[in-house]
Amino acid sequence: MNRTYQFTAVIERGGDAYVSLCPELDIASQGDSVEEAKQNLKEAVELFFEHASAEEVGNRLHSEVFITRLEVAVG
Repeated sequence: MNRTYQFTAVIERGGDAYVSLCPELDIASQGDSVEEAKQNLKEAVELFFEHASAEEVGNRLHSEVFITRLEVAVG
């Protein structure tokens, strides 16, 4: 039986493409649009779980990832 997990996708513009990152697993991908970058990251994460050993998953999986904003005074 398949289980479903939720991971974070951080997507930012990088020149002419969009770069996507899953910080929980430190897996990255890219695409020509936000949606393509997200889909490519999803595929990369799925492939990781298909091929990684349980030990590798345990070593890479970060269970607590916090995304927040910072206010910084400059100058």
